[in-house]
Amino acid sequence: MTDYIVAIDLGTSHITGIVGEKRNDGTISVIACETEDPASCIRRGIIYNRDKTAEHVCNVIKKLERHLKGAFIDKVYIGVNGQSLRTIDHVEVKEIADGAAVTNEDLDALKEQCKAYKPDLLDVLDIAPAVYYADGKRDTNPVGVPCRRLEAHYKLVVGRTSIRHSISKSIGEIAKVELAGIIISPLALADAMLSREDKELGCALVDFGAGVTSVSVYKDGNLIHMSVIPLGGNLITRDIMSLQLTEEDAENIKKEHGSAVLRKEDEEKVLNTDMEGSGRELTSKDLNAIVEGRAKEIVENVYARINEAKDFKYMPSGIVIAGGTSELKNLNEVLKEKCKVNVRASAIRAGLIRDFDNMLGNPLYMTAVSLLLKGTVTCLTHPEVKTPEESDIDNPGQSDEDDDNDKGKGEGGGFFKRKKNVQGKEKAQPVKDNKGGGFWGNLFVEN
Repeated sequence: MTDYIVAIDLGTSHITGIVGEKRNDGTISVIACETEDPASCIRRGIIYNRDKTAEHVCNVIKKLERHLKGAFIDKVYIGVNGQSLRTIDHVEVKEIADGAAVTNEDLDALKEQCKAYKPDLLDVLDIAPAVYYADGKRDTNPVGVPCRRLEAHYKLVVGRTSIRHSISKSIGEIAKVELAGIIISPLALADAMLSREDKELGCALVDFGAGVTSVSVYKDGNLIHMSVIPLGGNLITRDIMSLQLTEEDAENIKKEHGSAVLRKEDEEKVLNTDMEGSGRELTSKDLNAIVEGRAKEIVENVYARINEAKDFKYMPSGIVIAGGTSELKNLNEVLKEKCKVNVRASAIRAGLIRDFDNMLGNPLYMTAVSLLLKGTVTCLTHPEVKTPEESDIDNPGQSDEDDDNDKGKGEGGGFFKRKKNVQGKEKAQPVKDNKGGGFWGNLFVEN
């Protein structure tokens, strides 16, 4: 059966919702994508105003459902990229009786022990795959290996307990949308962008967002560090506003003329700007003295986080950058100079998404697409198609003329009305089709 996945990226600058058809080979065909401006209800990747966030999420879902011809979104995956997220180390140990060989049951027991661990004042949001040691020797797959002591070294992705609570309240209780799961956005993005060779050799993915910057470091195929820095492109915009500019003008000027490096030849260059009511000129020196200072601060923090990765000496695959702020001119040069490694921009790996190649390298959609790729639970309800006789039983006394008048009144292409169920959630209810049903078979084809 075909799975239809729905994911919502709660970004600081955009709330992006996306629907995709997940095929048997693991690829995704994007069906619809919509965005909303969160208007400060999400700050640094954290829900600040639950009611407003719920309202925006509902708006995004309604927009998406217009593309689905009557299907109903009843579950969503939510991407998390909040300022308190980071990894911590955790080790679980199991003694193997009489040096017997390790079994899959042993690995499952270690995983269950890990799940039961509750760090003080923190919530475990995800558990990265373990690195195993059999009698002190590292083994990626110890099943079948005889030993006396088996260790599983985990990277736990932790954050404030308020993160899960706010999502549950805003999405689950206020918006009344069931959570299919919470996905750690930086890790989903790394899986979608980094190749197996990148992770094996050693690589860092730095996602420069509007509210936060996330750093994910890999070595020998495993996650060895992840953290989120509470600094992003919005800070650069606000700094530019000190030049007596509106936020909109500051953002536009940053994108068009901003540079993380102030070059001497550009210092006295007068910028060609269209700032309503400004009544003055702006030079490149005025602008980029500000941009350079904040960009270097963000890069210094990225460098510090990369160096937090234990036993990580160098990165043969360098640093991959993503996110809207990564498009700031010369930011890659500043990062390369500081970290002394190759820095490159990248995109979602080819072959994972069908038909929507323009999304693969677009910062607005890349995180949402990567969340889709992690989804495993179908998120759409396909209304049941009833025969005319069954529909008449549901609507006794209704004439065919009444049926005809009903067409086009409901949401979802005019064939289904919205009706509240006992929990208050909207469900798509069938209205009789005079042609005898069969309509849905032409809209969603199962592979």
